[in-house]
Amino acid sequence: MPLLSFQNVGIRFGSRKVIDHFSAEIEEGEFIGIFGPNGVGKSTLMRAILGLCPIYEGSIQLFGENPGKQNRFIGYLPQSQSLLGTTTLTARALVAAVHHGEKWGVPWLSSKDSYQVERALELSEAKDYADTPFSLLSGGEKKRVMLAQALIDEPKLLILDEPLASLDPKNQMLLVQRIRNIQEETGLTILFIAHDVNPLLGAMSRVMYMAEGNVALGSAQEIITNESLSALYGMNIHVLRAEGRVFIVNAESNVDETTCSHV
Repeated sequence: MPLLSFQNVGIRFGSRKVIDHFSAEIEEGEFIGIFGPNGVGKSTLMRAILGLCPIYEGSIQLFGENPGKQNRFIGYLPQSQSLLGTTTLTARALVAAVHHGEKWGVPWLSSKDSYQVERALELSEAKDYADTPFSLLSGGEKKRVMLAQALIDEPKLLILDEPLASLDPKNQMLLVQRIRNIQEETGLTILFIAHDVNPLLGAMSRVMYMAEGNVALGSAQEIITNESLSALYGMNIHVLRAEGRVFIVNAESNVDETTCSHV
């Protein structure tokens, strides 16, 4: 049984069709990079997997059940951290605060729970600044702490929504490598939304690419091609490769900065 299954899924956002007739299966232990232009519905699809966004046709099965039934096995790193920006809580306290997040009240940590907090901080390589107030951390350090939060309850599926946003190339590379190492150590399945495919080229099992209501899932060699992306966008697209990097060009005009920037 696949870990995640989409059967003829359709999702709307208001009157706009976000996804149309999408069917695919994702197996346990895969690292899926998810790409597409801004506003195409990448985060909406993740919300549907979590049971937070309705679908108007088809079905999604996660761990063999409908979305929302098994969320305790999902770790989620959201794109925004604005609510935490001014907190005086330490990194360790923020990680501890989300432990057993499905329960009401202030968490009381047993020795086992405390071990899991330390384990999450260790996996994300955030232990060196675990006692520093979150508001004083750098952008890269904050992302590590948020990654530790997502790992705290030993999930089987990790959903990462634009974790590379606002990071410089070096910190992007370091974070991707850390996440890849975590996957190798734990066997996690990873859904990784990103704006640029290049930092993930050496880490992904497969690519999910979204455009114009269409979704394609396959290897990078299958999906990031002139033919595949042209079919997704409904226009003539060229894929350029130079010095190990990938660029997307709208062949019907000059370089399309919007398209090129996210891949």
